Amino acid sequence: MGRITWDFRRTKDEDWGSKCIYLPGMRNITRLLIERNPWDYFDVAVPYPTGFHPRSDSDVLEWQDFVRNHNRKTLFCFAGAPRDTIKNDFRSLLLRQCMNVSGLCRAVDCAGTRCSNGTSLVLEAFLDSEFCLQPRGDSFTRRSIFDCMVAGSIPVFFWHRTAYLQYQWFLPSDPKSYSVFIHRNEVKNGTSIKSVLESYSKEEVKKIREKVIEYIPKLVYAKPKEGLESIKDAFDVAIEGALKRIKEQKQFGHKWK
Repeated sequence: MGRITWDFRRTKDEDWGSKCIYLPGMRNITRLLIERNPWDYFDVAVPYPTGFHPRSDSDVLEWQDFVRNHNRKTLFCFAGAPRDTIKNDFRSLLLRQCMNVSGLCRAVDCAGTRCSNGTSLVLEAFLDSEFCLQPRGDSFTRRSIFDCMVAGSIPVFFWHRTAYLQYQWFLPSDPKSYSVFIHRNEVKNGTSIKSVLESYSKEEVKKIREKVIEYIPKLVYAKPKEGLESIKDAFDVAIEGALKRIKEQKQFGHKWK
């Protein structure tokens, strides 16, 4: 459906969006969205589109080799804009932690339209960093998760609903195998992100990064006319998952009463 589930769950006429999901014809339909309601069986979250649309298997393999061997100069990075109108804004806290560890963190301030005009600053930050901080966006998810992982950087999450309860078809079942989780309250109470990330050995970082790189094909959408030869992209995974869901519904009778 191309947007987050909440855009289709408005109950008031004056709210932005629609009540599409609440209409009778949508009740027992598997819905592909970029953010799901974790408590709705029929919502399935699919990856946000990134700027990488491979034309062939070789495009994927070459990119995986590139990000695997890229020289990463900084420990972690954060790309995002502070929300000055929000009290105790978490993004501002992340930016401060990043800026306070000069040389170990690369900050990209996305205030205004700095990160929405095709700038290479964000990609460069992800490519140059071992880890990338991924707080929630305007909703619980954000496109940056996938830009980060496609660049071979290890995501650091602060909310379970940002990824773990969203993209089960596309990400490993064990969150620790491809990411780091630091509860937001720990950060608010003074936990140093730098110290947490420095506690990972080079061998551990390499192992986690390899899992991220392994899953890159499932996070990207190939060029529609060409497609891929033997590698499954996000579109393939979504279609196979939807067909499996249809069989499940027939077998187990999942219905929204």
